[in-house]
Amino acid sequence: MMQTIRNKISNIKERITEAFDDIYRPDDLILMDDGMGTVEVILIIVVLVGLVLIFKKQIKAIVNSIMNKISSDANDVMS
Repeated sequence: MMQTIRNKISNIKERITEAFDDIYRPDDLILMDDGMGTVEVILIIVVLVGLVLIFKKQIKAIVNSIMNKISSDANDVMS
């Protein structure tokens, strides 16, 4: 009888331990580097915005020429 109770208690302890294996302790959180992806994405966005500001005139010229070409081609198709 006592052995059966001990086995059941042991099984319960194992299940509780397994259930909490996926939960991070504070020490684990300090060592994790999952947040580095966010910093990298922010740096890429900053670089892209900087490039857009530097080449603003050239980008506008390219976009305007593309839009003019699309507009003239659309007029040719419609007529």
